[in-house]
Amino acid sequence: MRWSHLSASADDASLLDAAPAASPLPLALPGATIRTFDTPGFAGMTFYEVRAKSMINRVPGASRVPFQWTINPYRGCSHACSYCLSGDTPILLADGSMRPLAQLKAGDAVLGTTGAGPHRRYVTTTVLDHWSTTKPAFRVTLADGTRLVSSGDHRFLTDRGWRHVSPAEPHLPALAVGDRMSGVGHFAHPPMESPDYQAGFLCGLIRGDASAPPAGTPREGDAWIRADSYLEDIPMHKALRWPELPTGEWYRGFLAGAFGAIGTADRLAIIFTGRDQGFLSRITDALTHLGLPSRRPAHPQLGGVHSVEIGRDLWSALRFRHLTGVAEAPLDASGAGVRSDADLTVADIEELGLTLPLFDITTGTGDFIADGVVSHNCFARNTHTYLDLDAGRDFDTKVIVKVNAGELIRRELAAPRWKGEHVAMGTNVDVYQRAEGRYRLMPEILAALRDHANPFSILTKGTLILRDLELLKQAATVTGVNISFSVGFVDETVWRSVESGTPSPRRRLDAVRRPTDAGFKVSVLMAPILPGLTDTDESIEETVAAIAASGATSLSPLALHLRPGAREWYAAWLTREHPALAPRYRELFGGGSYLSPAFQNEIGARVRLAARRHGLHRATPFGARAIPAASAPVAAPVAAPVAAPLTVPESEQLTLL
Repeated sequence: MRWSHLSASADDASLLDAAPAASPLPLALPGATIRTFDTPGFAGMTFYEVRAKSMINRVPGASRVPFQWTINPYRGCSHACSYCLSGDTPILLADGSMRPLAQLKAGDAVLGTTGAGPHRRYVTTTVLDHWSTTKPAFRVTLADGTRLVSSGDHRFLTDRGWRHVSPAEPHLPALAVGDRMSGVGHFAHPPMESPDYQAGFLCGLIRGDASAPPAGTPREGDAWIRADSYLEDIPMHKALRWPELPTGEWYRGFLAGAFGAIGTADRLAIIFTGRDQGFLSRITDALTHLGLPSRRPAHPQLGGVHSVEIGRDLWSALRFRHLTGVAEAPLDASGAGVRSDADLTVADIEELGLTLPLFDITTGTGDFIADGVVSHNCFARNTHTYLDLDAGRDFDTKVIVKVNAGELIRRELAAPRWKGEHVAMGTNVDVYQRAEGRYRLMPEILAALRDHANPFSILTKGTLILRDLELLKQAATVTGVNISFSVGFVDETVWRSVESGTPSPRRRLDAVRRPTDAGFKVSVLMAPILPGLTDTDESIEETVAAIAASGATSLSPLALHLRPGAREWYAAWLTREHPALAPRYRELFGGGSYLSPAFQNEIGARVRLAARRHGLHRATPFGARAIPAASAPVAAPVAAPVAAPLTVPESEQLTLL
């Protein structure tokens, strides 16, 4: 919803007796009433009371979630969870390095493209502007595993030209499964400076220096500065030892060190030149291990000097730099052709059912390279008139409250064009977050849905839903009502650390019993399951047993995933609270947002086994309370179809916070 849809009269009577905020309104919400409260639960929070112009929002595009409409009386969330934030995408800079899109700024030099069709070429371009907005998000998955999260109106370059992910207008060209994108493919994750990497670096640098051609000035610079710091932890005799079974990290470090000793860069080429053919063979082995093709050209005129070269193309040039962490190799990609191959084929397009903070830039060429694919500047300049919360602290501390939600929802449900379709609540932010205890918007919303016999579902972490149980029971006599709770674990210590603003897991599970006793088939989303913290057999068994004892009829497991932005915030929490787990998370997530499918499947299988032991099953598509045959309809109900199935998409864990 555009912020221009939100307005409030400055002299409107406030819903609550609250102290006005001392600070000026940081957001351009004309006429909004600003509130802060003295109670400890809302310390540091600011509420912006606005009057919305619409409440029932359509989920755009061809959604995979089983609903098309949502109701969100709040924007922002008071749960203060550590993983409820959005993020960014790695963007290719002109020098070959990467930077998250959210961290770019005007004046940065990035790589763009020019030309058309087979004549399109890479060129250096400049970031002219940078901004963020909040829009419904989609995830595009490519055959090589690349995952790109964008808005529906974002465009990518394909073999059929520029295509919108999911355009709002039917006449606009839409991206489709099978389309082949253009670019260099998924960026490689940078190396971790582990002991293996450091040992490999020292070996490559020192042994490479010994094999360097006799002519020329001995090298100095960053490589030797790094070596000095590594030697504080790695003994020289260990550094010079050839490992029997080198690891991938050792190979990465070895190539970085070897480049520092005998490597040169020439536009896209990376060349190692030396006298020791055995050492050059080690370089060839390392390149092969990392999937980089190489060749050994003959140089008879050089007399005893030999070389190894990697492919002279942008993919190889970038992959070498990113895998090894070599930053001192100059890159000149200007004029290189833009390719498209089978690895860049679109495998899936998924509507996430989430409204996320998204970022964009304007460049001189009108495009840029986003995680290896050519991406258009698709946000129009008027997105600067949108007014959105940022992905960090603002989301936790600045909450927009649509104070006229009750009256507005009645008007929209009564509109002739409304067909009584299923609406989902709790799919963006939790409608039963702590702010609801003060503003009491949900009773009016539920009463309106009841009076119009409109099917709906609620997904929540809040026990405050019990306050409205009578209204839910009344609604369930005339339409489909589904209730789901989110409980990822029952460990109280973890809960206090990572979900400080939510009711405790035990309180949430206690809350399951009352709607169950009232006749609802309550499901539980066991999410998120946190690697190294709540994924042990003991934790899973304890959590599943508690869910079963609560009276829930089904559960669905979901392992933690970390979108860019959310990733950074969660990483900061993890390294502060559980620093010993940081290396494992780097290994599990690498530079991406998701655990490997094998790891996710393993967690899911272990949860399902525990669920069977405790008599639970996986959540069915929809568990609405059955409507009694003898129940009488309320006055003037709107015709309502059977409630659409409610399955929780993989991304849902970010919406319940």
